[in-house]
Amino acid sequence: MRAIVETPQFRRAFRRFVRRNPALRQRVELVLQRMSEDVFAPTLGAHKLSGALFGLMACSCGYDCRIVFSLQLDAEGREVIVLHNLGTHDEVY
Repeated sequence: MRAIVETPQFRRAFRRFVRRNPALRQRVELVLQRMSEDVFAPTLGAHKLSGALFGLMACSCGYDCRIVFSLQLDAEGREVIVLHNLGTHDEVY
């Protein structure tokens, strides 16, 4: 199980997204839990990004909801999931 680290940008995006789509809050939280258990689970559809977002990854949390994240090592050498952004396809890409 990997720990999840939220950036300030992700926190702002999460608050904004949930304010606009309150019904999706539970769905996003469920996807974050699944990411913690297995970030490469086929149901998440995690994939590497290119272009301006090269080095980051994204996964789907519904029809038009994406989470942008990266895998990094913490101070103790454990792999953690760093959440960078959340929103619709057009907002995050």
